[in-house]
Amino acid sequence: MEDHSEAIKQAVKIYKALGDPTRMNITLILTKESNLCVTAIGQRLQNVAGSTLSHHLKQLTDCGLIESTKTGSFIHYTLNKEKAEKYVPFLGA
Repeated sequence: MEDHSEAIKQAVKIYKALGDPTRMNITLILTKESNLCVTAIGQRLQNVAGSTLSHHLKQLTDCGLIESTKTGSFIHYTLNKEKAEKYVPFLGA
């Protein structure tokens, strides 16, 4: 029963994160392209301030739906396809 409880907690975190249209759009972008930096994501979204975008990316990273890797001074983001397939089949990851 404990594993089921953890899965429910994980699902709630992911669904809360995706409850915001900007975060859903970020996730949809990352289903099509991977390894994008903040600037590239921001260009695709348009009209989202950098600090706001960073907040959204942190929310998605914290719930485990996206992963980040640092290369020099850049942070690149990729969709965690395993979690997306398990919790958000709508994304078609």
